[in-house]
Amino acid sequence: MGIYRDVDRLSHALLATATAGISPISLMQAWQDWMLHLALSPGKQGEVYAKAIEKTARLNDFLFRCTLGMGTAAPTIAPLAQDRRFQHQTWQVFPFNAMQQAFLLSQQWWHNATVGLPGVARKHERLVEFYSRQILDMAAPSNFPPLNPEVIEKTITEKGANFVNGANNLIDDLLRLADDRPPVGAENFRPGIEVAATPGEVIFQNELMELIRYGSMTDTVMEEPILIVPAWIMKYYILDLSPRNSLIRYLVQSGFTVFCISWRNPGADQSGLSLDDYRHLGVMAAMDVVGKATGSRRIHGAGYCLGGTLLSIAASAMARDGDRRLASLSLFAAQVDFEEPGELGLFMDESQITLLEDMMWVEGTLDQRRMAGAFQMLRSQDLIWSRIVREYLLGERAPMTDLMAWNADSTRMPFRMQSQYLRQLYLNNDLVEGRLCVEGRPVHLEDIRAPVFAVGTETDHVAPWRSVFKLTYLIDADMDFVLTSGGHNAGIVSEPGHPRRSYRRLSCHHDDVRPDADEWASNAARIYGSWWPAWVEWLTRHSNAGIAADRVGTPGELKTICAAPGTYVLER
Repeated sequence: MGIYRDVDRLSHALLATATAGISPISLMQAWQDWMLHLALSPGKQGEVYAKAIEKTARLNDFLFRCTLGMGTAAPTIAPLAQDRRFQHQTWQVFPFNAMQQAFLLSQQWWHNATVGLPGVARKHERLVEFYSRQILDMAAPSNFPPLNPEVIEKTITEKGANFVNGANNLIDDLLRLADDRPPVGAENFRPGIEVAATPGEVIFQNELMELIRYGSMTDTVMEEPILIVPAWIMKYYILDLSPRNSLIRYLVQSGFTVFCISWRNPGADQSGLSLDDYRHLGVMAAMDVVGKATGSRRIHGAGYCLGGTLLSIAASAMARDGDRRLASLSLFAAQVDFEEPGELGLFMDESQITLLEDMMWVEGTLDQRRMAGAFQMLRSQDLIWSRIVREYLLGERAPMTDLMAWNADSTRMPFRMQSQYLRQLYLNNDLVEGRLCVEGRPVHLEDIRAPVFAVGTETDHVAPWRSVFKLTYLIDADMDFVLTSGGHNAGIVSEPGHPRRSYRRLSCHHDDVRPDADEWASNAARIYGSWWPAWVEWLTRHSNAGIAADRVGTPGELKTICAAPGTYVLER
């Protein structure tokens, strides 16, 4: 039977190449579910027809008021808060305001048509609504030069030079894509020079990770060191970007000894690495080295995104086995309960995961760029269509930033580990349901007793904050939860002095009753500024008094291998 399965895998891998890794079967099942139930629901059909008549009447009323107002009138519908496509003032002038209103009313009608249909599976309903939104975003009048007043104005002003510039931008992007080169401007953010530049050295290396130790910047340091576990889907230096917004540098300047894992960018020869290998060769190996390097019996663990999930698994196993080395646990935009993973979960079902597994079986790894299309669709207005309008129609290049350059520095994931992660966590939710085993025995989050500091971000499309908030119910320990402004990346890279940053904070003793997420968020006081000082204050409170920095030496058996940021971060 093996040869037949291999034929299927090859066929599925070819299909995945053509569909950007998205399963067409999952999509067809969702649309079929919706259409069949709509066909058998005359009441819903009547509601949809009534909504169409209502919105047509609203548009006609707007057009009539425009006629009386010499082409301008108060809009009958406003764009959603995150929709910035129609911000330019010329969208308020006839006939562009009419096209804008017609589009927004159509968008609202499609939302009414795709949700609230009895009998449709909840996931299928969300998938249909999501893809209908993608189709509408594609057809928005802002995407077409003759319908976009901003493009028309730019074309007249520059006598068409914007299209020449846009064509040059497009050709440059296509050539860079073909040559596997980073986007324009990314070369100005080189790890170890402009970014990932906090002084330090690699003191340990194995086949999966390098451990970086950062040099002290204060005369005294807290006795307990910090071990940072970043996500393996991208490179670690999002936490050590430019000196002005480096969380690692901020911690070192605040009097902490900091260590950080730099994951290797795996190749096809490492396809057999498992999720437990990442725990054992990554987190646990790093903790052993940190203990040797500092002589400290207690360590602050901090995990970001998938690194936080992995650290939670490791902490659960340590608690089960009586390993008390964790002085505290800090989790940034990290999920442990995947029942409600947000729109990214729409791409995770049996058909989708099988397609990805078969693609990884052929290639040995999953390249993050294979999933780039799915991630971009989550924010298609900003990441796809607005970019096309700005760079190819208006002929303008957005300046490259350190965060954008980091985002383009993608990594791969081993076949076995990624399959286990998707199936055991995303699909089956084994961790919170007590089925995930470490060394042959199940682990339970409620065994964790170390105090926890968790951070969710308000507009996170990868780890929705309400999903992250479930940590407060699942871990039976003292808990501080912070909800900060920003998204999955920008909300974490939120240095003091960053404009328009704020957060809300919940502090719970381990035996306190935990509040409802939405009720708490609506009543919690908003604190303006970065959450970083609040975290440092919390870490300091859970640390012993400072010791002289020169007392934290590296024993002879831990020789410096190379200077930070190491070699693994440079692998492509």
